[in-house]
Amino acid sequence: MVPCFLTRICLHAPAVTRLDSSICHANHLGTWRSERPEQAHALRHLFHAPIHDPLSIAAASWFGRNVYSGETVERPSDIGLSSQELAFCTAVPRRYGFHATLKAPFHLHPDMTEAALLKALMQFAGSVTPFDMPRMEIARLGDFYGLAPVCPSDAMQLLAASVVQAFDEFRAPLSEAEIERRNPDGLTAPQFANLYRWGYPYVMDEFRFHMMLTGPRSERNATGLEGALRHVFEPVLGTPMKIASLALFVEPEPGAPLRVHSQHPLGKISAHRAPLSKARTGLSVAETGLVFRESAEVRAARSLERGW
Repeated sequence: MVPCFLTRICLHAPAVTRLDSSICHANHLGTWRSERPEQAHALRHLFHAPIHDPLSIAAASWFGRNVYSGETVERPSDIGLSSQELAFCTAVPRRYGFHATLKAPFHLHPDMTEAALLKALMQFAGSVTPFDMPRMEIARLGDFYGLAPVCPSDAMQLLAASVVQAFDEFRAPLSEAEIERRNPDGLTAPQFANLYRWGYPYVMDEFRFHMMLTGPRSERNATGLEGALRHVFEPVLGTPMKIASLALFVEPEPGAPLRVHSQHPLGKISAHRAPLSKARTGLSVAETGLVFRESAEVRAARSLERGW
């Protein structure tokens, strides 16, 4: 099950999808430092896999940081890259944490409150039915490597567009400096219109789901990188990805690492409650006849953890 996030509105997922590198731009994958000192933090809506999901475990090791706790995580070894090379390649996405952006970073509108935002997010999440994304794969996204779906998902396109629209009233207008930082002269007409209407060029028809795994690397300087990515991530990318929650990310201060503020399950709360089992009547697990099996992905993740 995978969640999505809001206060810097992004998305985090447990699988990879295919993205044509020609449709994903470097400035699509980044963020910027605020020049508004009066605002304590920026917000972002994201999609992020649950903390114990095999994909989250692999990503935390790859980045060396747990986006939920902020704690340092031991990086993988014997993947063809030194620890220094891996740290350099992941310096940019490490600060953001493993995620996919649904709504780009924004500052809270002065007429809105964080409590109102959280209430709206909870209500919105409850109105969305969980769904499966296509299987994910490792892909070259312009100058970056990341995860992308093997085929487009209409359900994800609709969710991303709905998030942008539903929470636009909470977004403070962009300053002229923030607009210039997006290089408006290099945008297409639809992207330029999106920037002024929604605060970000790559939304609506310009949105492409992806999860960044590296900073910019030229092909000449990417020797061994793709092999290392496949070693770490392919064991946990064998099945479709469940989109089951939205998450709100925050940047406590300009330049600080993003962290998960809150996570909100999709669908009605009653649908997430476990059914009452016979075990609660005093029967042991063995007496109920229930058999629990780990998925292939969970077994692979445990194997990876033991190997690291």
